[in-house]
Amino acid sequence: MPTCEDYLLLENMNKLTSLKYMEMKDISINISRNLQDLNNKYASLQPYLDQINKIEEQVSSLEQAAYKLDAYSKKLEARFKKLEKR
Repeated sequence: MPTCEDYLLLENMNKLTSLKYMEMKDISINISRNLQDLNNKYASLQPYLDQINKIEEQVSSLEQAAYKLDAYSKKLEARFKKLEKR
């Protein structure tokens, strides 16, 4: 048979549990706010990230063109040297 002390212990445990849940609720609200702030910041940065991606694609394209030009100039140089020997 439960005693008065048992009920007091349960009451205290319930109060502590309730406080913990309230703390967890506050923490989750803060996390939610921070996540929303980060999402907003990311959204504001998105145009710049898109520009960076576009520039990266253009640089890659220019790099490929430079390799092709280099190969072509080496072919021309080889032809020129061959003609020069004649």
